[in-house]
Amino acid sequence: MKMHLNKTILAILACGLVIMTAEAGRKGKRWTEEQANAWYAQLPWLVGCNYNPATAINQIEMWSDATYDPVQIDKELTWAEEIGFNTMRVFLSSVVWEHNPQELKNNMNHFLGICEKHHIRPFFVLLDDNWLPESSYGKQPEPQPGVHNSGWVKDPALSLRKDTVQLYRFLRRYFKDVIGSFRNDKRILFWDIYNEPGAQHIGVVSYHLMKKTYEWAREARPSQPITSSICEMGPENVKLQAFQLENNDINTYHNYKDAADQEQMIKYLRMANRPLLCTEYMARKFNSTFQTVLPILKKHRVGAINWGFVAGKTQTNFAWGEPLPDKKEPELWFHDILRMDGTPFSQEEVDTIKALLKDNGRF
Repeated sequence: MKMHLNKTILAILACGLVIMTAEAGRKGKRWTEEQANAWYAQLPWLVGCNYNPATAINQIEMWSDATYDPVQIDKELTWAEEIGFNTMRVFLSSVVWEHNPQELKNNMNHFLGICEKHHIRPFFVLLDDNWLPESSYGKQPEPQPGVHNSGWVKDPALSLRKDTVQLYRFLRRYFKDVIGSFRNDKRILFWDIYNEPGAQHIGVVSYHLMKKTYEWAREARPSQPITSSICEMGPENVKLQAFQLENNDINTYHNYKDAADQEQMIKYLRMANRPLLCTEYMARKFNSTFQTVLPILKKHRVGAINWGFVAGKTQTNFAWGEPLPDKKEPELWFHDILRMDGTPFSQEEVDTIKALLKDNGRF
């Protein structure tokens, strides 16, 4: 997902002028720097990917009873364990929860069991501002040939955001139930409460919703830390990003640029003195690769979560905005690592990852 850190936020951090917010900490307490750094110090270097099984086109298809695919998930996480991954970033679905809260939570619990079997501790994303504006429970569309993320959906849908009174009541229940049900589950690393708030030019709407998500997450009183990713979406979102930096327990960010840009981002975000994870990277055409970027993240002990694992129905091996309807796969993959039969797009990449993770700890 094509977002990068806003340069204005870099300036705010560099000058030590992060905006203070009266809303911070009203419902539960933000972790102190000492708490956050102590939590991070006892973990191995966190390396994994944004995970959606190849048989699911989106979050709804992953978590719905009719299409939840534990056999495929177990097979794919076996491959992830063999590579050396120890975490996964996984998107949830309020659509599935609204249909049946227990359906989502039962499948989450089963998924966590598969992860534990493979020494993987995932973290979950609750909301997302990217891709298709509307969604519904039930059968999901088939992929459009050669189109990147042709079925991924915003969560919540844009139409629901018109009535914030009803939406906020619904989402507060969703947050408190899901986070509250797993608040002490040691199989979960942390909660990534909102992916790229303000993406695709909906920052004004997202700002007010995002502030509420921190409140609702704190109300659930999780034992795990909470975060939302810091991304570049234009100067109109400076206030939004400053709020994130003042309320995250740990800081997460997205960067699809080269190694030099990663170094700069790490330099500035380190000024916040909190654990740091890059929860989206790796777009080969932009020279964000395992060979160039992963060594930088290891050097600084920044968590490394690339986009995509097994190329499947999301088709994120195709590039943003460059449909290739006549091709089974692009010559140069954009995201993803393996084909559905487990063979890699690049054996050199897999060898690089394994070499960098050779002595890394496991859960």
